[in-house]
Amino acid sequence: MCALYREAPRLTEQGKRVVSTDELTGVQALERKHPGLPLAPGQVERREFEYIRHGTLSFIVSRDVVSGHVLAPSAGPTRTEADFLAHVQGVVATDTAATGWHFVVDNLDTHRSASLVRWVVAESGLDIELGEKGKCGILHNRASRAAFLSDASHRMVFHYTPKHCSWLNQVEIWLSILVRKLLKRGSFLSVDDLKAKVLAFIDYYNRTMAKPFKWTYQGKPLVA
Repeated sequence: MCALYREAPRLTEQGKRVVSTDELTGVQALERKHPGLPLAPGQVERREFEYIRHGTLSFIVSRDVVSGHVLAPSAGPTRTEADFLAHVQGVVATDTAATGWHFVVDNLDTHRSASLVRWVVAESGLDIELGEKGKCGILHNRASRAAFLSDASHRMVFHYTPKHCSWLNQVEIWLSILVRKLLKRGSFLSVDDLKAKVLAFIDYYNRTMAKPFKWTYQGKPLVA
């Protein structure tokens, strides 16, 4: 994973894109019941503890490792296999001239689904037998699908973080920025309001704040 981040600028020069992708699920549209109290000398801003629930949304986000831009963010009530595939397709559609894509993802089943395999086969122009889910071939199980999706010879390559190491996915850093700067202190009148404000924040971030993260971890064991 660290080698991929290190090679990302070179891959970009070759027309390939490296993105990190993840979901932020169960984001609540919470409306503060009463206005907060502003800053005052010797006092921090105070917020009313009561709130009104307006439902939840799940966001799927991809961030370009080299430019720092957030690409084709998705928002909806679910994070299904179909939702993830639609998001990946949306990301790829942002740059039709790209010769290849590398996606950094964790080990959710939606990231190694049968529909994702079929789409990669079509996009890579492959003419192969896929087998049958639960029985044989590439579609047989999670491991066989993940092995196929991580094949470096394909136009779309998926890189899976090691188990219990989702922090290796750089988009996790960006999601923490979203939580701190918007979600934690926000008040949202509805799920539509929540979606609109998140998308507006992403647009603002892309225009004014986007830059590559300085990745210092070298892939060495954290514990001797």
